[in-house]
Amino acid sequence: MLSRSFFLKILSGALIFGAWEYAGRVGVNYALPTFLESMKALIDMTISGLIFQAYADTLRPLVVGVLISAFIGIGIGVWVGLSEKFDWLISPIFIIMQAAPLAALIPLLIMAYGIGLTSKVFVVCIMAMPVIVLNTSVAVKNTPSSVKEMARSFLGSRKDVILKIIIPSASPVIFAGLRLGVSAGFIGAILAELKITPTGVGDIISYSRMTADYPSMYAAIFSIILLAVIFLNILEKIEDVLFKGNNQGYIS
Repeated sequence: MLSRSFFLKILSGALIFGAWEYAGRVGVNYALPTFLESMKALIDMTISGLIFQAYADTLRPLVVGVLISAFIGIGIGVWVGLSEKFDWLISPIFIIMQAAPLAALIPLLIMAYGIGLTSKVFVVCIMAMPVIVLNTSVAVKNTPSSVKEMARSFLGSRKDVILKIIIPSASPVIFAGLRLGVSAGFIGAILAELKITPTGVGDIISYSRMTADYPSMYAAIFSIILLAVIFLNILEKIEDVLFKGNNQGYIS
C-alpha cells in the first residue's frame, strides 16, 4: 500500500508535469516544448547513449569536488566549532564564499587554473564547501554542554569528548549539511560547464539552445534535476538508517 507521503509526491509531480504539458500545448512561449516532447528527446538521448557520455564528463568534477568539500569541509567545520578564535578567523571567509556571486569569480579561476578539470572542481568546491563547513560548525557548537561535562566528570580526555560525544551528537546536522552541499555541488558542476568549457550536460544545453532544439535542452535540464533528486533521496535514506536513534530521542 502506498504511503501518504509517497502519494503526495506523485500528486505533486503530476501537477507540475501536467502544467508543463498544458503550457507547452497552449503556446505560452515558442521556446517551451511540451513535457511529452521533452521526455521523447530524453529517451532518444538515452537510447543513443549521448546522455551517458555527457554525464561521464559532468560527474567527474562533481564527484571530486564533493569528496574534497566533504573531507576538508567537515574537518574545518569541526575545528571552527571547537575553537572560538578559529571561528572568528575562518567563518567570515565561508560566509563571503556562500554570498559571493559565483559567476563573477569564474573568470578569475580560469586565469589561475585554465579551462580544464581543476577549474571545474574549484567551482564545485566553492559552491559545496561553505554549506558543509557552516552546518558542521553550528552542529559542533550546539552540542549540549551537560553531555560534555558528564564525559569530563568520568575523566574523559579532550579527544574522547570530541570523538565520542561531540561528533556523534553533531552527525545528523553534519549529514544534513552534506546533503545541501551535494545539491549545491550539482549547481556548481553545471554552471562550470556553461561558463568555462561546454562539456557534458552543459554542452547539450548550450548546443540545443543555439540550434533551437528546445526539447533536447529541456530534457537535459530535466535529467539534471532528476539525478539530483535521486542522489538527495538516497542520502536521506542513508541518514534515516544511520541516525534512526535521533528520531527516538537518543543519539545513535
